[in-house]
Amino acid sequence: MSALLDVILPVFLVIGFGYIVSWRGLFSEAAVDGLMRFAQNFAVPVLLARSIARLDLGASYDLGLMVSFYAGALISFALGMAGARALGRTGPETVAIGFACLFSNSLLLGVPITERAYGAEALSGNFAIISIHSPFLYTVGILVMEAVRSSGTGAGLGRVGRNALIGVLRTPLVIGILAGFAIKAFQTLTGQDLPVPVWAAMDMMASAALPAALFGLGGVLFRYRPEGDAKAIAMVTALSLLLHPAITYALGRFGFGIGTDALRSATLTAAMAPGVNAYLFANIYGVARRVAASAVLIATALSILSVWLWLAILP
Repeated sequence: MSALLDVILPVFLVIGFGYIVSWRGLFSEAAVDGLMRFAQNFAVPVLLARSIARLDLGASYDLGLMVSFYAGALISFALGMAGARALGRTGPETVAIGFACLFSNSLLLGVPITERAYGAEALSGNFAIISIHSPFLYTVGILVMEAVRSSGTGAGLGRVGRNALIGVLRTPLVIGILAGFAIKAFQTLTGQDLPVPVWAAMDMMASAALPAALFGLGGVLFRYRPEGDAKAIAMVTALSLLLHPAITYALGRFGFGIGTDALRSATLTAAMAPGVNAYLFANIYGVARRVAASAVLIATALSILSVWLWLAILP
């Protein structure tokens, strides 16, 4: 019970606050959009750039950690697509639904919950995962979607790959990640650091990122209330909250024997509900938007219980 009260509830209370004020009309849709645009396009990319620039890359990039997490994600993606196909969905719809199973909310939920549970010093594994999360998973999702959409049109592999690369490089989160690696490279090559005022400004932006994003997420979740598609939504929720972390935990603990901190970071990140990016991906292609939005809302609510479960299981 203490884990629920001390670790999980503060995060979801901020989300709930955003949900309630949006429900009561105290925070308009335009305000929610503006706040999320600030958080996702500016504050969160700065948070990522700062965190990756300060990351000990040699100590944080553990092969077992990465394989454990991303194998679970890719298996969930494949099963989500297969399940959607079995439910009679079209090709592009199956990809969008599979992407919702693939893209866990590693940043807005994974980081604050891991930090509250185990402290800021336990986040190196989280940021190692996050550093390739958006670039890798968006590349997978866009490549598969473009391949499905191009099937029978004669479009070559080069065009599909080019469309995927352009789509990924335009993503603000990816730009923030690349900026972090650029700062790291500058530090390594020159032996110098960024000026103190620059770091101070980045710290100010980064400190606003998660509270603003969590509050705004509540407003977004209110907007996309569940409607129909119960089987598809249940499948996405089960794969995201149960199968992905179970695979990650089993591989990390019994397959690779990764350290306790890495196991906690990987499993908790895998146990997060689909992020709003799952809806944004579906919205880009205009398919399965209702499934993606409803799955984000329902899985986020149910993750209160699933995260509690994994906190009890983890060492």
